[in-house]
Amino acid sequence: MRIRATVAAVSGALALSALAVPAAQADETVSRADVAKIREAAHAGSGKTAFGTRAPEEGQPYALNVSFSDFKIAKAVKVGITNHVATKVTYKLTHGADLDITAADFYTDPYIYKGAFDAPDNMLFGNNYGKCTPASSTTANCTGTIDVYPADGELWNADAGSWKAGAMAIAFNGQDPSAESFDITKVGYADKGGLATTLIQRNSQLTVNASPEPVKKGKTITVTGKLSRANWEDNKYHGYTNQSVKLQFRKKGSDTYSTVKTIKSNSTGELKTTVTASQDGYFRYSFAGTSTTPAVNATGDFVDVQ
Repeated sequence: MRIRATVAAVSGALALSALAVPAAQADETVSRADVAKIREAAHAGSGKTAFGTRAPEEGQPYALNVSFSDFKIAKAVKVGITNHVATKVTYKLTHGADLDITAADFYTDPYIYKGAFDAPDNMLFGNNYGKCTPASSTTANCTGTIDVYPADGELWNADAGSWKAGAMAIAFNGQDPSAESFDITKVGYADKGGLATTLIQRNSQLTVNASPEPVKKGKTITVTGKLSRANWEDNKYHGYTNQSVKLQFRKKGSDTYSTVKTIKSNSTGELKTTVTASQDGYFRYSFAGTSTTPAVNATGDFVDVQ
């Protein structure tokens, strides 16, 4: 299982920051690896898909009186091969009146995961923990980001498609996870998956070239191009094969493209078709997208018809 936050914490790649709440900052000595250990202990002992309300057992945190709702994230996130991608998320945190969410060692964290909640294939977090602003004595409005670094091996091509969102909260209650006296049963933990869904997509690229230019009216125009998408395993763009792509035309002076025909990309993602020259205008290819790959339009190529 590839959980970026755990790996990054061990390698030092993540810059941890505080939980932004009035008059308090989260203790930066608590790493993502520490948080991951609490999560693993809680899920290992719950015996449920979601961490439920129960008394703490030896080696497990107790169930924290926290719930999450109104989680919002972009419907789709386009991820290329090198650039860092950050996606903002917001959610509501509801907690018991006896819980101090402004404590220095209280943390909340949004995340997204691929696969099952109790045994995900992959998880992605933010560079920083979530930031919460109290709205009442028992509620807070929280924000965070999901940060993706495709060049760091965080994603495999099979990860493209639907992901689910979750959020967790941890109250360390003065317990230092690096100390020999650390008592995990005094740590409170809450975790909830299935709060929202999003698509993590392999970014797409599309080109077009119409020739010859200029061309006589009634002669044949050959329109070529290529549909490609990000490969997260070798950090290159490769042809997206056997996909339906529309050839569209916009006459000079117009803002509207009309579909001329639909063709399919070949075994290397290449596109090629012919049309009859009739008037000055722009040709482009247009791809409607799939659940794993976003829609994309090529920049129109002007043809002068004489």
